[in-house]
Amino acid sequence: MSAELAYAGAAELARRVRAREVSAVELTDAFLARIDAHDGALGAYLAVDHEGARNRALIVDAMIAAGQDPGPLAGVPVGVKDVIVTEGLVTTAASRILDGWVPPYDATAVARLRAAGAIVLGKLNCDEFAMGSSNERSGYRPCQNPWDLGRVPGGSSGGSAAAVAAGLAAATLGTDTGGSIRQPAAFCGVVGLKPTYGRVSRWGAIAFASSLDQIGPLAGSVEDCALLLEVIAGADPRDATSIDQPAPSLRPALTAGVAGLKVGLPREYFEGALDPEVAAAVRAAGDALVTAGAELREVTLPHTRFALPAYYVVAPAEAASNLARYDGVRFGHRGGGRELAEMYATTRAEGFGPEVKRRIMIGTYALRAGHYEAYYRKAQQVRALIKRDFDQAFEEVDVLLTPTTPTAAFARGEKAAPLDMYLADVFTLACNLAGIPGLAVPVGATASGLPIGAQLLGRALDEVTLVRAGAELERAFGTRRPPAYEGAA
Repeated sequence: MSAELAYAGAAELARRVRAREVSAVELTDAFLARIDAHDGALGAYLAVDHEGARNRALIVDAMIAAGQDPGPLAGVPVGVKDVIVTEGLVTTAASRILDGWVPPYDATAVARLRAAGAIVLGKLNCDEFAMGSSNERSGYRPCQNPWDLGRVPGGSSGGSAAAVAAGLAAATLGTDTGGSIRQPAAFCGVVGLKPTYGRVSRWGAIAFASSLDQIGPLAGSVEDCALLLEVIAGADPRDATSIDQPAPSLRPALTAGVAGLKVGLPREYFEGALDPEVAAAVRAAGDALVTAGAELREVTLPHTRFALPAYYVVAPAEAASNLARYDGVRFGHRGGGRELAEMYATTRAEGFGPEVKRRIMIGTYALRAGHYEAYYRKAQQVRALIKRDFDQAFEEVDVLLTPTTPTAAFARGEKAAPLDMYLADVFTLACNLAGIPGLAVPVGATASGLPIGAQLLGRALDEVTLVRAGAELERAFGTRRPPAYEGAA
């Protein structure tokens, strides 16, 4: 498969399939062959569904031959993060404790992708139970950054970002609890959209921190992220936290421009240990928006400095509760007799990885008698203050422009200390605590060629403005592809 086709994007590939310029089967086979040829070194996929993907593609082609419309994602090959359940396809949350578990149903977001004509190629690597910022904490194998195999792709949705960057999927689904879509998108030079909390059903997403988790798309362009969000968004009676709002119409905003848009630069996001190259790239992004007609203003979010400690009380506390069900009995390998007994013993022995254990212990400590008021309740009070900061800022501006990450992608093993790793998400955590949408868009590169991403933050349910501003940045800075994968067959 040519690199041009691998990077054509979801919207364009769907157009070509509907126009019968390429069949869904041909497209699916080409992407599967590309995965087989190139994912060995990358590690983006944990499972590839050759048979299931091809069978779905046959259905799409049959619909088109019969004059039926398969949907807005007709024949588009996509990947799904391994914390989102898929009917008949193994789902492990990248954890040995779920080894071999095959869900009997699709997550709502996956079901909506399939109904729109998308072809699920397989399950994408991630940090175990979505707990990590580098994809080094997978229970199976680490994922690498397509720009430099010695660097991390970010996390926890590292496989989702790497697969798009390497042309191993036209688009992917990830989850974002504290930046796990936006941070890897920035590290891998792709676009990542974390929707408003409740905009997309969480039914079928293996829970990490239920009040923070959100499913969202990663893709090679703002247009493709907008298209996927239009497909997967909307109320779901099976998810009590989903918002009773129709799916947004986002693609008209792609050409709306930013004339008259008020863009805020939060002072606190440009202080501290921010790499100068990242700071310069984000400020250049601000200048590009001004050139296109936007107005730039400095704003303040004074409680930003408390986002990291608040998050690392709230998220582990919710994780300790959510992960209590994984005891090696109710999920995982299906067998019987001696085989089941042996597998049970092995699963319990391997159990959770060290990062998952660490967060469970932190959360259990925070929730124990005598600690709840001092830690968890206090963190929730800080969370309310962070949300109030955003509400006040959005009285002055329409959208916020910030760095996504303090640095470009770091080397494998560089942040072995937990706190060093947690600081990689320092600019993304507040968005989840406040429940607002965020969009990561590539805006340049370091002197060594590593991608740099800017982050746009918007009012709740105002993904339209993020798409407006993101599309303008995309026009200003264009797109780049990893050299190692640009000409790959």
